[in-house]
Amino acid sequence: MASSETARINDTDYSSGGIEGCCGSCWQISRATVRAHLEKLRSEGEIAGFTVLTRSDVSDAPVRGLMMIGIEGRGGDRIAGRVTGITAVTAVHSTNGKWDMIVELSTDTLADLDEVIRRIRNLDGVMISETNLILSTRRASGSPTRPVRGF
Repeated sequence: MASSETARINDTDYSSGGIEGCCGSCWQISRATVRAHLEKLRSEGEIAGFTVLTRSDVSDAPVRGLMMIGIEGRGGDRIAGRVTGITAVTAVHSTNGKWDMIVELSTDTLADLDEVIRRIRNLDGVMISETNLILSTRRASGSPTRPVRGF
């Protein structure tokens, strides 16, 4: 087996065959075996796809909120541009209905969240807003999962 196809467990290289290299507490399989098994699971429909999680997906910021914003006139693009430049803003959604925009916020503390909300409310063109704290997140079955710290 080539070294590139050698299993690494707990930063130990098990390049000899079998499980005896790790006292029977783990096993070694080749990259080809893993690929074949994954392909079989995909072809049988057991695996529907793969998801990439970025650093922002597993954010350590424990205080999260949704801020709904009502905008005066046609200032949506300008306000969206200003809001996306704020570090605590993780997403900006345009929407219909009572609110023109929904902004996802993520900060370390309630005081930080309060400051971000104040900054957004003070932008020219923001007429009204409402913010809700996110207490927990549950995903519907079949939806992509996104780990949330503490859950």
